[in-house]
Amino acid sequence: MSAVSVLRTKPIKDVLAQGDADGTDGRPGLKRRLGALDLTGFGIGIVIGTGIFTLTGIEARDSAGPGVVISFAIAGVVALLAAFCYAELASSVPTAGSAYTYAYATMGEIVAWIIGWDLLLEFALGAAVVARGWSGYLAELFDLPTTWFGEEGSVVNIGALAVVLVLGVIGIVGIRESARVTNLLVVVKVAVCVFVVVAGLFFVKAANLTPFIPPAEPAADGEGGLKQPVTQAIFGLEPSVFGFVGVLSAAAVVFFAYTGFEAVANLGEETRKPRRDLPLGLLGTLLISTVLYIGVSLVVVGMVPYTEIDRGAPIASAFESVGAGWAAILVSIAAVAGLTSVILVDLVAMGRIGFAISRDGLIPPSIAKVHPRWGTPYRISAIMTVGVAVLAGFLPLSALADLVSIGALCAFVLVSLAVPILRRTRPELERPFRVPFSPVLPIVSALACIYLMLNLSVETWLRFLAWMLLGALIYFGYGYRKNRLARREASPVPAPRSSTP
Repeated sequence: MSAVSVLRTKPIKDVLAQGDADGTDGRPGLKRRLGALDLTGFGIGIVIGTGIFTLTGIEARDSAGPGVVISFAIAGVVALLAAFCYAELASSVPTAGSAYTYAYATMGEIVAWIIGWDLLLEFALGAAVVARGWSGYLAELFDLPTTWFGEEGSVVNIGALAVVLVLGVIGIVGIRESARVTNLLVVVKVAVCVFVVVAGLFFVKAANLTPFIPPAEPAADGEGGLKQPVTQAIFGLEPSVFGFVGVLSAAAVVFFAYTGFEAVANLGEETRKPRRDLPLGLLGTLLISTVLYIGVSLVVVGMVPYTEIDRGAPIASAFESVGAGWAAILVSIAAVAGLTSVILVDLVAMGRIGFAISRDGLIPPSIAKVHPRWGTPYRISAIMTVGVAVLAGFLPLSALADLVSIGALCAFVLVSLAVPILRRTRPELERPFRVPFSPVLPIVSALACIYLMLNLSVETWLRFLAWMLLGALIYFGYGYRKNRLARREASPVPAPRSSTP
């Protein structure tokens, strides 16, 4: 095994050839059926969800107070920087796999495997966590038994398991059908988010916003050790909450709310005009989502003192506290719609990432088959759906939600670095969208993502490293020897025929 072999890169011409509608190796490819509006719908469908309906209350009450508004703004700016980098790469190399494929073409095979394995973790856990949240909101809305739809006292969460399986089937049957369902759900929840901001402004009290950033105070017992941010552990600082440190820690956690927008980049092979529509979808998603997040979080902390915000359903409980119970019901309905679209887009994105990895031979290629009628990678999508359904049905995953943030941030670091690397190695490549102020902006994006990663807990880092170790075992045990590039290198080059008789 040599360093050169694990750092071998996939030729750009191979990436673009695989993106053709006719596919490669005589197999059918993915169908180009999406436009810019569909991509923006998918993006908002996955971004506007758990963050706006749950994380607002948790982080305002436990870490940042009203300053959680700044946390959402910081996380949004970092995500937007990464989105610029995604937009350049997606418009230049429109393909399934997004960050995984970009890394394969720029930084080498081992880096591509790491990022692909990392993204599978992000989307799988994200879908499972959100499915359990969806089940809880449904139980609250219709007074369903917590034995089958709750977190406590249940062996299997029927609601979470069922919604994953149903949405998995929708995602497998067709990308166009998935887009229609997602766009409908997006219209519902964006309308309700706008309603929350407009109606909530009438109940905002200035006293609830003072102090905007509560003074720092020691963390509660049990919040030190492995649960403290890495930055505090490295510098030997006393574990604390609130203050600007609390705002930054909250920004690292609420970054979970922005994760998933890269799912848009995974649809490059299913977009009719990817060089134009992918940048529009990516940047449109982040701009709209950031404005909605800041507006909703500001209204929530203005309606209720941050010490009294409900952790589980902050928006609905805020309206209940001011006597607007009817609005709370409307918010709960929007939460169910919002979380449904998040699960669906997570499952669609997982299928495309798994498809790209399998097509390259890093996992068995047989599971990358595209259905001739539906035009979707149905085998890998079905496998991923069943896996997520099992996780969502049997494991309470709320404690692992931070892994979604660290997984996304790691991917964003590598994508940001890929932009200047690809400009240097392939300056002639057509770039319909170009990141402004490169390489400065991509480097700032990478550093900002690394800083947010360091504000996550030591415990989260240890879990993330354990997942990466498992991925390394799979890569060196199978993918390193069996992938397409390795087989191509191992095949002897036929000698040229002699022209003499």
